[in-house]
Amino acid sequence: MNHHPHRIVVLGAGYTGMLAAVRLARRTRKLDVEITLVNPSARFTERLRMHQIAAGQELADHRIPDLLAGAGVEFVQGWATSIDTVGQRVLVDDTTALRYDTLVYALGSSTATDIVPGAADHAWTLNDPRTAHRFSEQLAAVAADGGKVAVCGGGLTGIEAAAEIAENHPGLTVTLISGSRPGAMMGDKARAYLNKALDRLGVVREIGHAVTKVLPDAVELANGELVAADLVLWTAGVRVSPLAAQAGIETDARGLIVVDPGLRSVSHPNIHAIGDAAAVRQPWGQIHGTCQSGLPTAAYTADAIARELRGKQVKPFRFGYFHQPVSLGRKDAVIQFTNADDTPGRFHLTGRVAVKYKEAVSSSPVPTFKLSRKLTMSVQLSKDGKATRAAKG
Repeated sequence: MNHHPHRIVVLGAGYTGMLAAVRLARRTRKLDVEITLVNPSARFTERLRMHQIAAGQELADHRIPDLLAGAGVEFVQGWATSIDTVGQRVLVDDTTALRYDTLVYALGSSTATDIVPGAADHAWTLNDPRTAHRFSEQLAAVAADGGKVAVCGGGLTGIEAAAEIAENHPGLTVTLISGSRPGAMMGDKARAYLNKALDRLGVVREIGHAVTKVLPDAVELANGELVAADLVLWTAGVRVSPLAAQAGIETDARGLIVVDPGLRSVSHPNIHAIGDAAAVRQPWGQIHGTCQSGLPTAAYTADAIARELRGKQVKPFRFGYFHQPVSLGRKDAVIQFTNADDTPGRFHLTGRVAVKYKEAVSSSPVPTFKLSRKLTMSVQLSKDGKATRAAKG
């Protein structure tokens, strides 16, 4: 019988997929392992910075093959179109079959525009850099005419985008539309600071009514009110890839892969799910998809697979949140420190100190990828050590 190396395929080269692939290569370099990373685009997308592109800033263009140089990971550019769990193959672009012994599923989430009529036709999203860039060009034209922009969704992405757009284009009227109050997950003091910053930037808030329809030139609210808008940016609602559910892998109601304490699929143990694609339960509750929790799932999974291949025991994944960092334009920010379950803690930071802090903890992960090719980095992007120990009790 022909021996073949242990084949690991990583689907998705976002924050979590990139880190998992590079760290796996580093952890398994003395083993007989082949690692392949699959992604539709050769450009690495910094999802956390899309609102900056949308507001008109140019970001560094990082190419996935360059980030992988010397790591020992093969890059395949294309869409994963189906997974055959019996034959252990992934089909890429309906033509290329990649065999796997272990699959790491890191197909994150995107903004769902199918919840509200008209959103898919008339609203922009921050789902990819090209769209965000085109939005920024439209924005400049609308700003030149003193026009109006509506940002739908009062979560962190919506807040950051509204602040960034208002700061970059003072001539615009920016309206943030949200069913609940922006910063609802923060403590009172941090939320008060957030609101003051939005006032300073001139961001109008339309709170308490759901969006029922997006029109070519306005947003319709549940109370019948129309908010005029030359451009609409949609940041509400999350959609995950249907690939796992279509392949018969067990998923929850939202399409996330149901995983065991070691982040393996409960129905297919040779499939590991990380980041936004996994339904991860902790003693305090379920993790919600963010970079803060995503990178630790990637590092943990890379280490766990390497341990398994060496026949060693793997401890369960443990994670606790410890902060909610929010940019308010380039010169201001607010950081709410949290308990492990992401409820607000006693402390918060604001202003320049918060900006410096946010740059330190959630700056680009690219240096981490580059360093991870040569040494095993401690994933302190989420500073999850302290919070995790606390969560363990």
